[in-house]
Amino acid sequence: MKTSRAGILPYPTKDASEIRELMHPSVHGSVHGAARQSLAEATVAPGALTELHRHRATEELYHITEGRGRMRLGALSFEVDCGDTVCIPPGTPHCIENIGQAPLVFLCMCSPPYDHDDTELLPDAPDGKTADS
Repeated sequence: MKTSRAGILPYPTKDASEIRELMHPSVHGSVHGAARQSLAEATVAPGALTELHRHRATEELYHITEGRGRMRLGALSFEVDCGDTVCIPPGTPHCIENIGQAPLVFLCMCSPPYDHDDTELLPDAPDGKTADS
C-alpha cells in the first residue's frame, strides 16, 4: 500500500494540532496497509501549544522534521529540534509547544493506531502537574 501526502487533507485532532493521516487502517484499510499502527504528520503553528493529554493504550513516537519545540513528557520538559525523536509511553501526560518562528512539523507514529477516543485531555495545574500525576 502506498499513499501520497499531496492527496491527504489535514484535520484538527482532539489535542488541537493539525494532522494528516499518512497511513491509518481506518482510512487506508488494514489488508493492504498498516493494521496495528498509524503514521501521521502533525503541524503546530508558531507560538501554539497542543493541549496536555494522554493516551490510555497508545504508544507514540514523535519525529521532528521541521522547526523547534518544547516537549512536555510527564514531569520532564525539554527542547526538540529537527531530527529528534521522542517516545511517549501509554498513559504519559504530554504536549508540545512551537517555540520557533516557522511551523513545527513532526511525524507521529501510533501503536495501536491513533483514535480520538483514546485521547484524554488533562487539566494543566499551575505547578505543571496534572490532577492525578
